Amino acid sequence: MRNKIPTPHIEATSKEEIANTVLMPGDPLRAKFIAETYLDNFNQFNKVRGMLGYTGFYNGKRVSVMGSGMGIPSALIYYYELFKLYDVETIIRIGTAGSLQPHIRLKDVILATTSSTDSSITRGEFGRFNYCPTPDFNLLLSAYKKSEQMGITAHAGMVVCGDQFYDTRSSQEVIQKFREYGAIAADMESAGLYTVANRLGKKSLAMFTISDDENTNSSDTPKMREQGYTQMMELALEIAPE
Repeated sequence: MRNKIPTPHIEATSKEEIANTVLMPGDPLRAKFIAETYLDNFNQFNKVRGMLGYTGFYNGKRVSVMGSGMGIPSALIYYYELFKLYDVETIIRIGTAGSLQPHIRLKDVILATTSSTDSSITRGEFGRFNYCPTPDFNLLLSAYKKSEQMGITAHAGMVVCGDQFYDTRSSQEVIQKFREYGAIAADMESAGLYTVANRLGKKSLAMFTISDDENTNSSDTPKMREQGYTQMMELALEIAPE
């Protein structure tokens, strides 16, 4: 495997082009929106495969933002390359998720304290134990406290990270069991982020805006998902380490 920069997926030719902290939505157009809306003096460091990446300044703090695509297999490539090859210290996931509890509504923010997954990324590595990846505690605590200060409705708890967007009947039964055990939301990337961050000794946090509420059978538009979740964007920018 090629372990040097630029990589086949990120065209930045030096580590200095990317900040120590990277905010990562799945949608590269959301990354573009964040750069154009919040960052000063930003430069584009990636456009390979349309996965746009930018580095700029937020209130004097240098930060990068880059898309990751949907699902662990896509996102894990970028997480690994940023952490391992570009020496990024912190990745904050800013994605979307589906609500699993009646009190969690559209546009609420989720902070993932654990991420249970059906992915095979760690299968067999821990013997008879099931590995449960977790975020950096200080990032999690900072996000929760800052959300209260900003008046954001945020919920911290377990999320379910699945490999399939369109559930089968059996997976729907599993999701119902997770509901009974208190899982608050479902996504497709957080377990990959937490796993590679823990393995490489890096910091990570997955936060989401609820875009789909199965309890009321309602969902947001693609345009809202791209540009409307400003509370989550601003929360991530505020807590991003230097």
